[in-house]
Amino acid sequence: MSSIRERNRDLILRAASEVFADRGFAASKTSDIAARAGLPKPNVYYYFKSKENLYREVLESIVEPLLEASAPFNRPGDPLDVLTAYIRSKIRISRELPHASKVFASEIMHGAPHLSAEQTRQLNDQARHNVACIQRWIETGQMHGVDPHHLLFSIWAATQTYADFDWQIAVVTGKARLDDADYDAAADTIIRLVLKGCGIDETPTLA
Repeated sequence: MSSIRERNRDLILRAASEVFADRGFAASKTSDIAARAGLPKPNVYYYFKSKENLYREVLESIVEPLLEASAPFNRPGDPLDVLTAYIRSKIRISRELPHASKVFASEIMHGAPHLSAEQTRQLNDQARHNVACIQRWIETGQMHGVDPHHLLFSIWAATQTYADFDWQIAVVTGKARLDDADYDAAADTIIRLVLKGCGIDETPTLA
């Protein structure tokens, strides 16, 4: 029974991510989400009680990976390794959770009305911590004196675009859809631009 419950919840969450990403919160209907999931409409209410709760669950499904992406900043490391791992994690989120990423981006653009106070605090605390790490690297001469806030914003924008504008990128590159090689190339390019722009030596440090 628990496996059926988990399967149905996952189906509904995945469908909700797609519908919310396509139409936004206000224009989305639970009947459309149920149809996309291939389940009866009452199942949506059985598992999530309301459209608002379901939307918040979709946000929760992306907030946790976003926080986990910053894990490299939370342990000792140099800017080469930390920024490389961070950018790859952010691109991985755009590749694996594109619809939830779009929902999160839309939520932020509308002033984050559905994010909980705790989620907002966690995200802001982590961002401030990341900025402080970058500032320390600047002060210790490990990278150029770029603005830490705007460096972080630039990384967010560059990686998020592969979720928000995946269709446009596929069209411009002449593909039906992006594949793993495209996302790897995107990560490599963004990493190279950030490291070069920050004056970070790309030669790995020998242990």
